[in-house]
Amino acid sequence: MFEIKPKRFKKILVGVDDAPDARAAFSYAVDKAKRDGSELGIVSILETGNVNVYQILDKDYVHSSSDELKKRINEYVKAAVNYGVDASKITAIVDKGDRPAERICNHVIPAFQPDLLVVGSIGKWGNRKAVGSQASYMTKHAGTSVFVIRTTAIERYE
Repeated sequence: MFEIKPKRFKKILVGVDDAPDARAAFSYAVDKAKRDGSELGIVSILETGNVNVYQILDKDYVHSSSDELKKRINEYVKAAVNYGVDASKITAIVDKGDRPAERICNHVIPAFQPDLLVVGSIGKWGNRKAVGSQASYMTKHAGTSVFVIRTTAIERYE
């Protein structure tokens, strides 16, 4: 026989947005960080690919969108602290780019250096039976362990 030794992670990075699967990923990551005493990075990407040229040139638009995302990330931080994760071990990360998965793999992961990435399985309007393109990309290119969370929720969101 062999001894079972659960893997303990020192730095967990979780990608969040308003998708049901991303919320489930957040819940898993927070619980794992609390149990392992891990550092927790909470990342969300301000997608600039869906912004038109006039919005990109409007400093107020970009600033307000970025501020809204920072407020949302702070809500996630508060939820993690309320669950029992040490506030000094939480890093809120807001990044900007056209392709969230590429930004996370090529910019956020090298900077934060997690040993576990936790993400939801679908993107917006995704097929519930297949892993979404963002999660699939991160699984292939993260360079670290990746845990992909799937839920049975069929909520629709934009």
